[in-house]
Amino acid sequence: MKLRLILLTILWLAGQIGIAQVTFEAKVSKEKLGVNERLRVDFEMNQDGDNFRPPSFSGFTVVGGPNQSISNSWINGKRSYSKTFSYFLAPNKRGKFTIGQATIEIDGNTYKTTPVNVEVTAAVDKPKDGNDADLTASENLHLVAEISKTNPYINEAITVVYKLYVSPRISVSNWKELDSPKYSDFWSQAIDMKQLKIENGEYDGEPYRYVVLRKTVLYPQKTGKLDIEPLTLSIAVDVPTNRRDIFGGRLYSTVNKRVAAGNKTINVKPLPQNGKPADFNGAVGSFDFQVKTNKTELDATESLEAKVVVSGNGNLKLFDLPSLSVPSGIEQYEPEHNEMVRTNLTGMAGSISDTYTLVPQAKGKYPIPSISFSYFDLKTETYKTITSDEVIIDVKTGPDRSTSITNTNSNASVNKQVVTQLGNQFRFLKLEANLEPKGADKFFGSTAYWLAVTTPLLAIPLFLFFGKKREERRNDVRGNRIRKADKLARKYLSEAKKNLGNQKEFYIAMERALHNYLKAKLHIQTSEMSKDRISRLLKDKEVDDAISIEFISLLESCEFARYTPSSNSAMEQDYSKASRVISSLDRQL
Repeated sequence: MKLRLILLTILWLAGQIGIAQVTFEAKVSKEKLGVNERLRVDFEMNQDGDNFRPPSFSGFTVVGGPNQSISNSWINGKRSYSKTFSYFLAPNKRGKFTIGQATIEIDGNTYKTTPVNVEVTAAVDKPKDGNDADLTASENLHLVAEISKTNPYINEAITVVYKLYVSPRISVSNWKELDSPKYSDFWSQAIDMKQLKIENGEYDGEPYRYVVLRKTVLYPQKTGKLDIEPLTLSIAVDVPTNRRDIFGGRLYSTVNKRVAAGNKTINVKPLPQNGKPADFNGAVGSFDFQVKTNKTELDATESLEAKVVVSGNGNLKLFDLPSLSVPSGIEQYEPEHNEMVRTNLTGMAGSISDTYTLVPQAKGKYPIPSISFSYFDLKTETYKTITSDEVIIDVKTGPDRSTSITNTNSNASVNKQVVTQLGNQFRFLKLEANLEPKGADKFFGSTAYWLAVTTPLLAIPLFLFFGKKREERRNDVRGNRIRKADKLARKYLSEAKKNLGNQKEFYIAMERALHNYLKAKLHIQTSEMSKDRISRLLKDKEVDDAISIEFISLLESCEFARYTPSSNSAMEQDYSKASRVISSLDRQL
């Protein structure tokens, strides 16, 4: 009897231990993903609970969820229960992130999950997630990076053109840039895209529409295999469904799709060593070279300008000009560097120059010796050297060159430099002072005296009047709040106002102003500023729904206006609307 009682007690305790063992854990679909992929996070528990609170998902945007699923089964008399909250996340940028702790209350106790680390890399060529609409969008939407040359020489210009191809089966309503390539091994220059133009073309032999989003000129600065990172976009795609409305029209489903141009690799060749001149300084392209002066005849102590100029096509900003050498007897100053270079799809073109100021100190003829400039010609793939002509400077008048003084300590002869002041040396001196005798007039009793006496008395009523107005304004709480809010709006929107008429800069400045205002008022970072989160925060602060909706619509206008043309009147309306919304928000916050 005692043995049976002991066994029953042991079994009961084991059952209680099994029942009391609560598990609550976080699981991710992958620990490493591309910036154009999605992440699924499951918070799973083996007992039912209440007051589930997810983490903030910093660094991600919630694109789906929470989805709740419950599994309850009996196998061989043993009950199995699980409850799961699922979220679908889209990363905002590359980096290492932590999915924080979620909490749940079970039987009066609070349980927390263990944080999970996730790494977000550059975009992958083929994302591994997606539903049917995603698959349709993926098959009919392509972002392509076209490289002008995959095996250039070092410092040879290549062009990367990013094109977005859209099939007629779908339509694109909006897009924004998520991740820009970092050209760490290149000198890069973006070509200004004043207006996007939709064109007809082909992709894999099928008719497509495409738009050129970005053009970039690159000059590789290293040899070997160099990677060009992908451009990543977030695009709102309208995909047709099998459903129709009451009029028979096809219904569309909007999918937020992330596309990337894919990694590109180029093989950069070094310049040949055979025939490389000793004075070669890294110039690659096709150039002209000359040394010229603005005058060849002058008097001693007068100045002239000598200009060393290289013009043509090539890496003009990436090498130094040869130095000018002048004979003794001419004083030479540090050169002024000037660049007149434009960058287009063929690379840099224009001219660069160093302008020297020269001052001869004595009479005579001074030869400025010729100098040489070497460059690598891409057309012939050979080195070429250009030598300038010798320039003779004829100094007509001045002290004789043989005039010198002897340094008795070192027995060295030093040329005496004669400096002549041109023009009137004493033009700053007043030769006619026009002095007038000072009379013995007394101050007391004069007009100035009576003005000095009566002015303070007359000012007393003014001080009283302005003091009363100041006190009234200080007591006007509502008016002060409105004036303070208007001043704050003007402060944040000052940069946007300066760029009225320049669509791209205006909307970038206005979006930055709206974000900075939220950072100052709500103490959140720019990476956390999703539209849903902003709406929730403003609702928590009891801001009117109309003001919240207007604020979100302004942010959407900033995103949309980057890619579509906008008139000056529309920009002025958006500026006035932003000023009014910030003022209203500030009064309510």
